[in-house]
Amino acid sequence: MAKPQIATIVLFCAVVAAVLCAFPAPVSAAREIKKGFIVRGRVFCDTCRIGFETPASTYIAGAKVKVECRSKTTGVKNFEGVTDRTGTYNIQVADEHEHELCETVLLSSPDMSCAKFVRGRERARVFLTHNNGLSSDVRFANAMGFESETSLASCAKLLKMYEQDEV
Repeated sequence: MAKPQIATIVLFCAVVAAVLCAFPAPVSAAREIKKGFIVRGRVFCDTCRIGFETPASTYIAGAKVKVECRSKTTGVKNFEGVTDRTGTYNIQVADEHEHELCETVLLSSPDMSCAKFVRGRERARVFLTHNNGLSSDVRFANAMGFESETSLASCAKLLKMYEQDEV
């Protein structure tokens, strides 16, 4: 009777070994390999000339924006885009950039009356790696802006809301 038990044990071990060897292959094949990102943000016109978005700000369609990734070893990689009618851009960026410094950068405004960069709002850093716990491929950049040539008349009232006296 020892021979049937040995045969059962050998068969059991063979099945277990086959399952353990074959199982990682379908799991690896089913796992999605992520490549690339979508960088999303908005471009505004600072109609009150105070340096940040307000309820009086408008959004600029057709503004040119780029994502710039810099590294000492790979140099600079640029990915360009244009804002839609809501002032929103969605720029497709290829590959991982874990060891690079990536920023969205304003390039130009189609509105010549609102074409001067708002100081400190002309670029925004973005982290483009899947090695940070975020499951989405979409990365959001802070809003960037241009400054209007003149302030709107309604800005004085708006500034009181922010408790500022001077423009």
